[in-house]
Amino acid sequence: MSSLQLLIVGLAAIAGGAVNALAGGGTLITFPILTAVGIPFISANITNTVALCPGYLGATFAQLRDLRGQSLRLWLLLPTSIIGGISGGILLLYTSDRVFTRTVPYLILMAVLLMALQDRIRAFLMRSTGKAETASFHDAWSILPVLPAAVYGGYFGAGVSIIIIAVLCVAIKDSIIRLNALKQALAFTINVAASIFFLFSGHIVWSAALVMAVGALIGGALGGRLAGRIKPQTLRTIVIVIGTAVALYYFIR
Repeated sequence: MSSLQLLIVGLAAIAGGAVNALAGGGTLITFPILTAVGIPFISANITNTVALCPGYLGATFAQLRDLRGQSLRLWLLLPTSIIGGISGGILLLYTSDRVFTRTVPYLILMAVLLMALQDRIRAFLMRSTGKAETASFHDAWSILPVLPAAVYGGYFGAGVSIIIIAVLCVAIKDSIIRLNALKQALAFTINVAASIFFLFSGHIVWSAALVMAVGALIGGALGGRLAGRIKPQTLRTIVIVIGTAVALYYFIR
């Protein structure tokens, strides 16, 4: 890769790391940039997953205070995230580049729709189970939606934060700030599990991955510190706009 291309992907990683920390969906910035500089879709996806691990780590540390009191959730959901991340990685390596390319816009739209409809989904589930509006599901039940979300994350790194925060908002009754902090830890775990599996796949573009890793760490730390100062609806709007724009781009392309 040329110096200009590395600079572009590095700047995209800073932006992506910050957006991931704020609302999720930052990988929807970095993934298109990687494909735009000529990297094949599956290699771009795998490189993206590996490169953004430091960003998730930085964002997790920046919001450690919001993880206090969530130790039970972590014990339940971190192993789930590892299993799902590895399973998604295996599935990806058995998918052809052509099939994956055609699937990308649909995966992105699925994430965006889930985020946009999360309040209605929660209300429907509450009515269906006969629970009061203020009730919440037991934390153990959150394993059921998080596992397929983790498989999705291992398969398609772009958009994993959107999926995770959406299923957490549906399954767990808590403030979006605390759930956002939990999302950081789970997304980091999914990415690390998938990345370890991908290390010897031959698909990682290491020059881009290393530059992006530094940028993602910077962006994730900055975004994590700002996460508690952004209104919840603003977080959702950012995700929905970015995701819709990227999906439309790939449909047209």
